[in-house]
Order: sequence, then C-alpha cells, then structure tokens
Amino acid sequence: KHAQASGKVFTMNLSAPFLCQFFKEPMLKTLPYVDILFGNETEAETFAKENNFGTTNIAEIALKIAELPKEDNKPRTVVITQGSNPTVVAKDGKTTEYPVIPIADKDIIDTNGAGDAFVGGFLAQLIQGKPVEECVKCGNYAANLIIQRSGCTYPETPDYK
Repeated sequence: KHAQASGKVFTMNLSAPFLCQFFKEPMLKTLPYVDILFGNETEAETFAKENNFGTTNIAEIALKIAELPKEDNKPRTVVITQGSNPTVVAKDGKTTEYPVIPIADKDIIDTNGAGDAFVGGFLAQLIQGKPVEECVKCGNYAANLIIQRSGCTYPETPDYK
C-alpha cells in the first residue's frame, strides 16, 4: 500500500512452489499492489493449479496472473523464467518470449541463486529506465553468469554490455 500511495514500483517473487500452496491467501492479498511479479515455471504452474487457472501453459498462466485485479490502473508485468527455455513476459494482454543465453550442460556448475540473479539483473536495468527487453537481457546475463560458478558469486568485473 505504501509503494502504491507513494508512486513507487512494487515487485514480488513467487519464490517457491510451497509458498504458492501454503501461503496462498497472504499472496493473493498482496497481489493487487504488485506491479511486477517474478517467478519460474514450476512456481507459475503451482500458482495456476492452486488458483484453478485450468492450464499449464506458461504464457497463459502469465497472462492470467497479469490480469488479476489490481488496486491502481497501472498494468501488471509478469516475468516467468524457464531455465533453458525462453523467458515469458506478460503485460497489456499479450506475451513476449525472450531467448536465454545458450549454455552447454558441462558449463553449469550450480543453479542456486539463478532466479535471484535474474531478478537483480532485471531490476538493475529497470531502475535506469531501460525497456523490458533490456531488463530481461540483463536478467538472463546475470542468471547465466551465476550458474557457471559455485555458490552465489560473480567475477570481480562482470562484462555485461
């Protein structure tokens, strides 16, 4: 409510499938204030099942979440990552898919933190006023970088361009 009242962007992450199951009501009470919702495909599918969306199609789920009631007139953006499959973004009644950076299985060391890295990269561009396309590109870069390292670590000087 504070973010909305003060004209700030409020983001939320579905975070884990069990939260969509066991904390469904608090999540649904918060959702009307969420401007940007993040999640991965497993979290999105669980959210859809718990809310009787009747689909497992990620693009359809993202659209349905984007269209849930909101307290203001700003459209909600829903961003769903899918590992090696394209990132799905739903906004204004349409979805767009953005490719991820290809990576060989042998180069994947640790996927812990990939979702958080994605959100960090996305938000780093958002606060600079960049378009969604650039936000997703940076999110995918950050996630790709983190999965090639042990633990949630980055090189001293990332080379994002």
